[in-house]
Amino acid sequence: MFVFVIALTTVSCQFTETMVLNEDGSGRISISMDMKEMMAFGDMMDDSTKVKVDTIISMKDFLAEKRDSISALSKAEQERLKKIEKFSFHTFMDPETNEMYFDVFIDFKNIEEADELMNAFEGSGDFMQGMGSDTTVENDPSSGGMVAVKFKFKNGKFTRDAYIKDKAKHQVQMDSLKNGESFMGGMIYKLKYTFPRKIVKSSVDDARYSMDGRTIEIQRTFLEYLRDPDVLDLEIELEN
Repeated sequence: MFVFVIALTTVSCQFTETMVLNEDGSGRISISMDMKEMMAFGDMMDDSTKVKVDTIISMKDFLAEKRDSISALSKAEQERLKKIEKFSFHTFMDPETNEMYFDVFIDFKNIEEADELMNAFEGSGDFMQGMGSDTTVENDPSSGGMVAVKFKFKNGKFTRDAYIKDKAKHQVQMDSLKNGESFMGGMIYKLKYTFPRKIVKSSVDDARYSMDGRTIEIQRTFLEYLRDPDVLDLEIELEN
C-alpha cells in the first residue's frame, strides 16, 4: 500500500466516467481510474502486482459475507457501507501489457439511480483528503459530499448537472488540496456517454463524437473539475 501511494503521487492518472443509456432510461454508469503509468514503476511494485488480475466484486455479496464483522461497526459506518450496496468493483492488472485500472459501476433501472454512484464518489471526504489535504476536516461528519450530480433523461433530452451543495465547506476542501496540486496537475477527468439515438445537439463546443453520433466524449483536468464542477455540465438532445 505504501508503494502504491508513492507511485500515485508521482504519476498522472485518468478518471473516466462512462454511461451507457438505454431508451427506457436504464443503463450502466461507471467510474474508472486508469493507472497504466503506475505500472511503469515495475521495480517499485511487490510480487502481488506482477501477476495478472481480473476480478469483479459485488458489494452486496461482500457485505452479506462480512455481515457479522459489519454489525460490530458504528451505526454511521454501517450506513456508509449500506449506501454502496448496489456497487460492483472491477480490478484489472496485466504486467505484460502494463495495464492497470480500477472500476466501480452500478446498473440502474432509471436515470435517477445513476445519481447514487456519482454522489457516493463525489462525496468521499477520504478521497479528497488523500489527495494532499493539510486541513483536518474528517472530524466533521458533514465535510464530505460538497459536490453532487443530478441526471435527467426525458423525451429525448438528457442533462448532467454537477453542483456545489455548500460553497463555504467546498472552499475549505479546495484550500486543503493546495499541497497536492503539483501532482494533480496531470490528472484528467473524462466523460464518455453513449445514448440510444444519435446526438443532434450538445451544450459542449469542444466535445468529440463517435462515427455513429451516439457517443460523446468530454475532457477536463481533474483540478478544473474539483474547483468548478460546472465545467462538466452537459445538455444533450437526441434525434426523434
